[in-house]
Amino acid sequence: MSDPKPLDVLGVGCNSVDFVYRLPAAPRADSPTAKMRISSHVVSYGGQTATTMTACAALGLRAGYLGAVGGDENGQRVKAELERRGVDVSQVLTRGGPNRFAVIAVDNQTGERIVLWDRDARLNLSAAEIRPELIASAKVVHVDDEDEDAAILAAQLGRAAGVHVTSDIDRLTTRTGELVAAVTIPMFNEHTLPKFTGESNIHRALTKLRQSHAGLLCVTLGASGAMMLAGNELVYEPGFEVEAVDTTAAGDVFRAAFIYALLDGAQPHEMLRFANAAAAISCTRAGAMTSVPGRQEVADALSGAVSALPSARGPSHPAT
Repeated sequence: MSDPKPLDVLGVGCNSVDFVYRLPAAPRADSPTAKMRISSHVVSYGGQTATTMTACAALGLRAGYLGAVGGDENGQRVKAELERRGVDVSQVLTRGGPNRFAVIAVDNQTGERIVLWDRDARLNLSAAEIRPELIASAKVVHVDDEDEDAAILAAQLGRAAGVHVTSDIDRLTTRTGELVAAVTIPMFNEHTLPKFTGESNIHRALTKLRQSHAGLLCVTLGASGAMMLAGNELVYEPGFEVEAVDTTAAGDVFRAAFIYALLDGAQPHEMLRFANAAAAISCTRAGAMTSVPGRQEVADALSGAVSALPSARGPSHPAT
């Protein structure tokens, strides 16, 4: 019998053309690194949700993307790249004006990066462009926080349809609370969750959030791994120590691998370990969409068949 859901996952959110500049060190205004020669530069394709969907497709999921691209050459290139990587682009909207872009400075020594971006207002998704039947056509809906009206409605429609709704929450606005309440699995980064809850300790922050949200609660901790509250059980999995080349897409790839493990029926510890492994592999490669690993690569790394993940790091945030 055919699957009644044509998509495993639908991403609703942003895409980007990335102008990536690799630097000998991290720039600082009050230091000798205030002026440096660029080591290398490349044009790449990314954006939180677009990259997450390419990673989902690379892991073997049927992924679709709902977002707006510019009517310029960059917009068409992003759309073509998504399609080339196996993402359903039938819902992509083309608007007048330039595509969203980012200037990314990557420190050659650590792989850490600084992202500076801009986006034409004509690319904003509106709530009117979120159709209930499209949301219900996926097993998981993934939203970011760029177009909050559209993201909140997509999450509400997904929840009403019994669909898992995951999120990429990496900033605080006046509507973050609405978005968190709408999704079924809020996923924060390590900087945003403490600010959102007012608790600097990650465990206490998750516990406080549990008072108003019954779903899986997840937070990424950078190189230290990830933590989740499943019911009242605190689940922590350390990150894998790798030689980082570029950390640009680590969070996006983590979310894609989390979605894959969720649909595969993995247990909470397994979900985080699989997602941590995928994110670690992405850090060993340059770029956003170009860094996503395949399912077998992650499985091989976890099984020890390859040496991509030689060791694990402990938490930078105490669990209690």
